[in-house]
Amino acid sequence: MIDELESRLATDADLPAILDLLRLSMGRAHDERFTTLFRWKHLENRFGRSPMWVACDGEQIVGLRTLMRWEFEHDGETVRCVRAVDTATHPDYQGRGIFRQLTLAALPELERDGVQFVFNTPNTQSRPGYLKMGWTEIGRAAACVRPYSLQGAVRLFRSRVPAAHWSEPASFGSAVGDVLADSAFAALLAAREPEPDKFRTRVDESFVGWRYGTPLLGYRAVVAPGGVEHGVAFVRLRRRGEARELVLAMLLTPTAARPARRDLVREVVRRSRSDADYVLGVGTVPGCVQVRSFGPIMTTRDVSIRAPREIGAFAVELGDLELF
Repeated sequence: MIDELESRLATDADLPAILDLLRLSMGRAHDERFTTLFRWKHLENRFGRSPMWVACDGEQIVGLRTLMRWEFEHDGETVRCVRAVDTATHPDYQGRGIFRQLTLAALPELERDGVQFVFNTPNTQSRPGYLKMGWTEIGRAAACVRPYSLQGAVRLFRSRVPAAHWSEPASFGSAVGDVLADSAFAALLAAREPEPDKFRTRVDESFVGWRYGTPLLGYRAVVAPGGVEHGVAFVRLRRRGEARELVLAMLLTPTAARPARRDLVREVVRRSRSDADYVLGVGTVPGCVQVRSFGPIMTTRDVSIRAPREIGAFAVELGDLELF
């Protein structure tokens, strides 16, 4: 237990020590991009700054628990959530219950802050710990893949390793900022059909600009045939072992009908074929094969309302769930 350690909400003054702890615990000492990524994700988030909790041994910060703010829309209402993401423990303090202590301490604070539930996609190592703290495993967001060639299919099935964190340069598509500046993009968002009875990420221009416009992660925008008003896909290219993987992060179309999404996916494939071995998404993606045994497993935790207990309650895409 950590009875002798102080646990509290982090302050701005703690940020340098928090970043030092992350570098130490995650082996990121020589890559300053992770510092920029942390600030973008947790301090510049369109949905608000991430609440953070720290465990301290005297003046030294030895533990961190961060929950990233996220918002869904559901039946016309905004649902305020957090995504359980970054956590770190100093190597000298591991095995003392810091992760559990900080996570459980956060829940009543989140409820007072108006957060309605927590969701995340923990890996096989951390999932049992979450389940012991009251999280519910709600199902797998099935992966959808489309190899571009036989060689691409071989590389896909051989590359059973984690994907690279950073994107590869891509020669296709448009800069995200250029698409956002097109007046047709606002019209596309306004025409977007709701997903009845589903929890779907609340998307507006500022969210898209924050989530996909950062140069740090190198997303590209692929415009549908006929122009922006017909749809835009947000994608990025990354390495997974020997494979070049195209991440289909978000398909934004004015209608959820299959023809609109199908035409947009076809355009993505056409534009990226020379750069990637295959395309990867989640859910139902026209032209892609759904692999139900592969994809992130979602978990939820009640805060101020009962969290969804089935994966089918969500209309999520890979951009909502990918680790970044």
